[in-house]
Amino acid sequence: MPIRLLAPDVAACIAAGEVIERPASVVKELLENALDAGARAVAIEVLGGGVRMVRVADDGSAIPAEEVELAFQRHATSKISRAEDLDAIITLGFRGEALPTIAAVAEVAMVTRTADAEGGTYVLLQGGHVAERGVRACSPGTVVTVRNLFRNLPARLKFLKSDPAEAHRIVHLVTQYALAYPEVRFTLQVEGRATFSSTGSGDARDALARVFDAQTAAALLEVTPGDGPVRVSGYVSPPSLSRASRTGISLFVNRRWVQSRTLTAALEQGCEGMLMTGRRPIAVVHIHLPLEDVDVNVHPAKAEVRFRREGEAFAAVRDAVRQALLRQAPAQSVALPAQAMSAPSPAAPATAHPLAPWDAHARMPSAPPVQPANLPQAQPLMALPILRPLGQVASTYVIAEGPDGVYLIDQHAAHERVLFERLREQRRRRSVETQGLLEPAPVEVSPAQEQMLQAHREELEAFGFALEPFGERTYLVRSIPAAVQASAPVEALREVLELLGQELPVQREDRVAFSLACHGAIRAGKVLLREEMEELLRLLEQTEQPHTCPHGRPTMVHLSAADLERQFGRR
Repeated sequence: MPIRLLAPDVAACIAAGEVIERPASVVKELLENALDAGARAVAIEVLGGGVRMVRVADDGSAIPAEEVELAFQRHATSKISRAEDLDAIITLGFRGEALPTIAAVAEVAMVTRTADAEGGTYVLLQGGHVAERGVRACSPGTVVTVRNLFRNLPARLKFLKSDPAEAHRIVHLVTQYALAYPEVRFTLQVEGRATFSSTGSGDARDALARVFDAQTAAALLEVTPGDGPVRVSGYVSPPSLSRASRTGISLFVNRRWVQSRTLTAALEQGCEGMLMTGRRPIAVVHIHLPLEDVDVNVHPAKAEVRFRREGEAFAAVRDAVRQALLRQAPAQSVALPAQAMSAPSPAAPATAHPLAPWDAHARMPSAPPVQPANLPQAQPLMALPILRPLGQVASTYVIAEGPDGVYLIDQHAAHERVLFERLREQRRRRSVETQGLLEPAPVEVSPAQEQMLQAHREELEAFGFALEPFGERTYLVRSIPAAVQASAPVEALREVLELLGQELPVQREDRVAFSLACHGAIRAGKVLLREEMEELLRLLEQTEQPHTCPHGRPTMVHLSAADLERQFGRR
């Protein structure tokens, strides 16, 4: 095919694809424009997950009437003028791409009024071109309304998630800016419902309480800056407060929210040795350094940055977090359960072990294989051989002997598989095992967690969570699934909601079962009694897919007798 210039509208759609990936991208670009304009209050409204409508209103400096149409032309910006300005970016936006790229893939209406103007300027853009212009009465500031996102790109719509999932991304995005700018009052409405609001008081702990909850905000330890050129401040959770994923980690470089493997690794290294294996801290970390030492022009959506001295930034974050934990973290008291102190007697009740339902029995290598009713007889490759536990490695892997060698079983992955299939089957039969609480437990959820709670409310209740509204973003937990420890119903609900907010490798109807299994499974590092190991293996044998956990990770590694003979030079 001959080389030719693309039509302007095609080129605009390609540019939009780099900057506007989903509805949350629209909100991000408009929020950054509002903050660059000096806004002290920003209101966001979302309908249809942001596809049907996104509206962002601010009280910033606005756009002069004579420059409104120019603002929708590519590379038109007031934030830089020379190439040298790219070496010291002080604003969140700087490329002049946000408004034209949004207008290329949606219908955009803007009303803007500067403080000295008598009225506001109104423009409507369709297909990237101004279709209407006029004067409107309005307060000083700017209101941008984006409708029918990707209507001219139906293929892009197919790659979006459900409306609740897209809305969850927007909630998470807005809460990050609330953490970065506690002096700005943010409000968010999703489908007409007030979802999040910050006070705008300028107090960082006020923002933490609105984004997380009051209890978490009070527990976080302050990170104070050192004397070097890279100054690190913020908050990190004590060892007793952690999560199963990195969703509680927020990183800001010169008040810009960024994704950085380097800084995340530095943060986690600072917490090394203080958290249980597989747990992640809750942290809000601000990194301040000279503008010329960081390049923000390395990612189309400005989500990543590059440091001139990366090692220096890494060390500063690691050391600051480490010092905060060593200086302030209280000593954690641990009460060992009775069964961990000594071996139980043969008459010990079933409730003495975490792998209930308990069905203790002698396990002999010659015993017939278990054939559960829901395991197809025509799939012998999915059945496991009878295994006899020998012990544990690193309190994480069960060593077992089988008819053809040795098996190493990941106890957490194996128990996840057991719980996932049990919960899924109980849900299918509408007979999920639940346990009522003697006293209802109040739980305050974050805005993002509440979004997931509302989106999955029926499923959560079907799995045994009895939830009752008890004020703003607060619920009473009256019962929980039997798979959840009764001693920690609040933590269980929060963690399940966090997991629901992630991309999960299961169908929508299995998401709650998946999340409960992740939370309820025994952890790596837990010492198991021989009877518990036997019970785990017995339950794993009865599953449909014993070789992988719900994430797809292997539950076991097999070392055959032939492999052992080769290793020891016997063949």
